[in-house]
Amino acid sequence: MWIPQPYPHRPDLFEPVRPDPTGASGPTRAEVRTPNWVRTSAGRYLPAKADLGNPEQRILTARPLVGESAAVTGWAALRWMGAGWFSGSDASGSVLPVPISSTRWMSAPTGFRISQEFRMPGEQLDIDGLSATPADRSICFVIRHATSWREGVVALDMAAQADLVSIGEAAAYTATLNRWTGVENCRQAVQYADENAWSPRESMMRLVWECDAGLPRPLTNRPVFDSGGRLVAVPDLIDPEAGVVGEYDGAVHLVGRQRASDIRREAELRALGLEYVTMVADDWSDRGGRFIDRLHQAYRRASGRSRRQRHWSLEPPGWWRPTDTVTLRRALSESERQRLLGFRRVSSQSLGRAPA
Repeated sequence: MWIPQPYPHRPDLFEPVRPDPTGASGPTRAEVRTPNWVRTSAGRYLPAKADLGNPEQRILTARPLVGESAAVTGWAALRWMGAGWFSGSDASGSVLPVPISSTRWMSAPTGFRISQEFRMPGEQLDIDGLSATPADRSICFVIRHATSWREGVVALDMAAQADLVSIGEAAAYTATLNRWTGVENCRQAVQYADENAWSPRESMMRLVWECDAGLPRPLTNRPVFDSGGRLVAVPDLIDPEAGVVGEYDGAVHLVGRQRASDIRREAELRALGLEYVTMVADDWSDRGGRFIDRLHQAYRRASGRSRRQRHWSLEPPGWWRPTDTVTLRRALSESERQRLLGFRRVSSQSLGRAPA
C-alpha cells in the first residue's frame, strides 16, 4: 500500500496525486476506489484523512490545475499568502469555490471557478510551490466580484491587515482596470478602506458610522494615552475631534474575564473625558439603526464637554512605535512584528458580507 506523503512546503497538507499502477509513486487504481481516497479533479486523488474543511487544503487541491498559464487568485491566493481572515466561505457559511485565473480555456471541476480575464506577463507568483496571482490583482478580483462595494471595503481592509497590499497599491491596480467588470466596486473600496482595521466587523461598523450615520470618518485602533503618557486603551474606533469612542463587542466580549476587562476599560476612557458607544451583533438586525441612534446620542453628550475636560491624547510618547499603516508594519523586523502585532488574533470566521 502506498503511503501518502505530506506536502513538503506545508506538512499539515496533502497534494492530490495520480494513481500509479505499480504503487511506486501513488496509490493503485484499486486503492483509489476504496474509502481511503477522495477524487478532487480528473485523475487526481487525496487521502481521505486530508482535511478539506481546511481552506489551505482546498486551495492546494488546485495545484494540478495551475502552472505556467493558470494560477489561483482572489480569496484563495490571499489566504495562501497569509491573509487569515479569508476563510473561503461566505456570510452564510457556504463554501466558496477556489478561483483560478487562466490564460487558456479550461473546464472547472467541482469546487473551482475559472476566470479567463486578461492577465499581464509577470502577474503570477510561486508561493510555496503553488502558482498564485499577486496580492493587488487578487484583492481587486475579490472586490470586483463582491456582492456590494461594502463587502469589497471589508476585503481590502483585511488584505491590508495582513500587510499584503496597501490602499495605494490597490488604487494603482484599480486605475489599470478601466472598464473591467466590477471596477466601480474597486473605486469605492479604495475610497473607504482603512489599513488599520483588525477585523471585518470593525470595518463594517466604521462604514455604518460614516456612511449611514453621516458622521466624520473615525480613526481605527489608535492608542489613547492619559495626560502622563500612559497607554490606556486602543479602541476600535475614535473620533478625536468629537471625543467619541466606538467598540464592537462580539461573543467573546460578553462573558468572563474579557467582559470584566471591557467594563474597566470603558470606565477608564469615560473618566478621561471620552464618550463611549458599543455595537453588538444584534444591531445588524435593523441595519445598524439602533447603533446609529446610540452613536448620535454619544455625539450629543460629547458636544457638551469642554476641552478642559479632556484628559486624554492620541499623541504618542517617544517610546511608542506606530504601526497603523501597511508601510510602517512592513518595515518591522520579524521579532518586532511578534512583539508589537502578536496580539492581533485572527479569527477563523469568514469575512462575511456588509449589510447592503
